[in-house]
Amino acid sequence: MDAIARIETELRSRLGPDLKGLASPAPGRLFVDIDRRAVRPAARAIIDLGGRYMVGVGWDEIARNGTLGLIHLFAFDAGRFAVVLRTAAPAVDPVFESITPDIPSAGWTEREYQDLLGLKFTGHPKPKKLILADDWPAGVYPLRKEVPYNLEPPSAEDAAYQLDEAPPGTTVVPVGPFHVSLHEPAHFAVYVDGETIKGCDYRGFMTHRGIEKLCQTQVSYNEVPFVAERICGICGSVHACCYSQAVEAAAGLKISRRAEYIRTIMLEIERLHSHLLWLGVAGHLIGFDTVFMQAWRVREKVMWLAERITGNRKTYGMIVVGGVRRDITPEMRTEIEGVLAALEKEVLVLKNSIIGDSAIHRRAKGVGYLSKDEAARWSLVGPVARARGLDIDVRRDHPYAAYDDLAFNVPVTDSGDVWGTLLVRVLEIFESIAILRQALAGMPEGRLLTEAPEALPPLRHGLSMVEAPRGEAVHYVITGEENRPERWRVRAPTYANLQAVPAMLLNNQFADFPIILGQIDPCFSCTDRVAVIDAGSGRRRVVGRTELEALSRGPEAGRS
Repeated sequence: MDAIARIETELRSRLGPDLKGLASPAPGRLFVDIDRRAVRPAARAIIDLGGRYMVGVGWDEIARNGTLGLIHLFAFDAGRFAVVLRTAAPAVDPVFESITPDIPSAGWTEREYQDLLGLKFTGHPKPKKLILADDWPAGVYPLRKEVPYNLEPPSAEDAAYQLDEAPPGTTVVPVGPFHVSLHEPAHFAVYVDGETIKGCDYRGFMTHRGIEKLCQTQVSYNEVPFVAERICGICGSVHACCYSQAVEAAAGLKISRRAEYIRTIMLEIERLHSHLLWLGVAGHLIGFDTVFMQAWRVREKVMWLAERITGNRKTYGMIVVGGVRRDITPEMRTEIEGVLAALEKEVLVLKNSIIGDSAIHRRAKGVGYLSKDEAARWSLVGPVARARGLDIDVRRDHPYAAYDDLAFNVPVTDSGDVWGTLLVRVLEIFESIAILRQALAGMPEGRLLTEAPEALPPLRHGLSMVEAPRGEAVHYVITGEENRPERWRVRAPTYANLQAVPAMLLNNQFADFPIILGQIDPCFSCTDRVAVIDAGSGRRRVVGRTELEALSRGPEAGRS
């Protein structure tokens, strides 16, 4: 019996008549439809069988059948497949049993759909607002279809987020929403006893712009990749690729092998510049600016390479549904190989300098520790997970693009701390260089773009995972009408890792807060799902309180 068949048999046995259907429309995917009363037992059964929770998806089916849908996604990394657990509840009674007591990493998903769709979760341990502003009017759920995408409710003066109760004997130290150790807006209320951290509450989603709603109502399938690319200033190709793969999976579209190789090259170039960027930021956060300056100097070679291939240092515009927009010529291949050779030498010097520096050891070893079991419980991903002994990597475990043709190692350590995440990232730079060399040497001939059908059949479900530099990104697409998705769900890796930061901070010194948070390479805009900034004329001017409030409240006012 193969792994998927074993899951099917076990779920039939445990759920009985609450199991409504099973389908495996594509290799590596199992869709399970259940009654809503079975959502917690089914989720627990999947975890017991070895599943890893990824994220949930809520969607509005009120106009079609009077229900609100809820989907939970699980990965079986060793078996190389994913399970999609689907259920629904009447819109007049949208109540589900919470799965968070069994799966802590599902906590944000349930709070998100409590905010955006009005779902209710009995037994949730912390049912506070997650995404909506504190003065958002009660009873207005922005992801429901009757709510316009550009709704601008009036502001209220007396609304404020209620912090968790501080542990006895502690003092609250606010970090954010704007703070010198944060690169984007987020707020941490850190509870300290002297210099020791005893707890933490997080309030984020201050840059949420409703990108999913926007693309479900205003943008076509082929325009979405250019929006997806702007979810993150670092992982643009990751999100464009992940979205495109989800649409291609839903449409049953097979793209050319050459396009898959070029996608792989772009993804690994992103990993190189992202890891070097993080290395520099990490050096800065621990007060070691030599590392910062040297890492960013070396990174420039990668940025020049990206510009040579795509015309841009970032926001490449390379990946679309059906393939890629630019080729890599033989002349480019020679140039890329030359840059990789120079890069490898410089990174080796950097690596040896860091590995042998006792000051870095003292600032990183034992700091931000989380055990392997806790990392699994919180569903950590990427270098943060691999530093805690979790041997997972989507490129190897759920191959996409050309990764099934390429040989590479997945660096894993068991130190469980900041040092481990640093080491994993440095070692991954060399693996990326090896992957790029193989991809350039093995790239077959073929067309760049395969045309997608004019109109995709509605209500097909597509799941895609891509290993971003920070960890696994997940996109889920339900096809719709009018040439755009019915539902598009984005989960960036920070969404998974940020939930475990309070656990990583516990019993550490407050002075280590920046690097403990920094080790996950947080991208709040990815998590909040896009902040759009238009530089406009570039003129310098002072922005007052009134204008700042207007910028935060409407897309029209936000243009400058």
